[in-house]
Amino acid sequence: MSRIVILGCGAWGTAIALSLHRRGGHQLTLWAHTPAMAREILDAGENTQFLPGFPLPPDIALTGDDAAVRDAEIIVSVVPSEFLRSTFARLAPHLHEGQIIVSLTKGIEDRTFLRMTEVIAESLAAKDLSLPIGAFSGPSFALEVAQGQPTAVTVAFNDPAIAARVQKEFSSEALRLYTSTDVIGVELGGALKNVIAIAAGVAAGVGLGYNSAAGLITRGIAEITRLAVACGGRRETLAGLSGVGDLVLTCTGSLSRNRTVGQELGHGRKLPEILESLGGKVAEGVRTTRAALGLARKHGIEMPITEQMELILDEGKDPREAIKDLMLRPGRDEH
Repeated sequence: MSRIVILGCGAWGTAIALSLHRRGGHQLTLWAHTPAMAREILDAGENTQFLPGFPLPPDIALTGDDAAVRDAEIIVSVVPSEFLRSTFARLAPHLHEGQIIVSLTKGIEDRTFLRMTEVIAESLAAKDLSLPIGAFSGPSFALEVAQGQPTAVTVAFNDPAIAARVQKEFSSEALRLYTSTDVIGVELGGALKNVIAIAAGVAAGVGLGYNSAAGLITRGIAEITRLAVACGGRRETLAGLSGVGDLVLTCTGSLSRNRTVGQELGHGRKLPEILESLGGKVAEGVRTTRAALGLARKHGIEMPITEQMELILDEGKDPREAIKDLMLRPGRDEH
């Protein structure tokens, strides 16, 4: 039996806890950022704010105590990117050698342009602590994982033996894990697809059809791959579950918050109003867009779709004008 702590009581953290519970063989703890939030979920018997309708089994412990991570063998991080650094700075005094950290957060940090595993590593290094940190990503809506629908994802660690252990510990009849040693490619595929999903939503919101969506998704994976490879990722990773797989899901699925944000922008609504309507749920692509462009400029990579999304999100550019400007770019060879 493995002792696993899931950091973060959003929809995704709750869904992973439910998936691991169905698999069996683990001692599970779901950690909330405050004791009050843990108590609220415990009293309700379910996560009424982020994943209503899924009762939490009584043998999943709920806590807001930072010391809960001390006994964990595997720590699953599902903390929003905005709060990741501060959360691990807070938890670091309770962590120790021998633990494994699996990051499920999809984003790039503002200003530093660091991937989520890099943010965690840097936070722990401040406490002279170095732990194996991997990335878990792929086409996986939280609601469907909570429902137990078949889902396939990729888990990446630099050490293939650790990736294989996580694969064994997490795999079930409803969740299939493939292993990789390409942490960079897996993380950037998961983070950057959210930006393209906003663009896909914008296209749908302004009334464009399937031709436009297919073109946008295809050119989206092209610019994601360019940046990932420039950062040290592998091209074949972006052709897999954490690249094309996750991109197609997030650009076409009605459960995608990032696509929803883009669609509402296409309808003419303002970004603050849209984000407020999410009820506390996070659309990571909004924060990732600016950071992705910073990372791209650092490596001299062109990302035209991402550039137009930044103009829409940060400068209020008219979505129809953004689409027009993409279409009127100078012609070029496809590859």
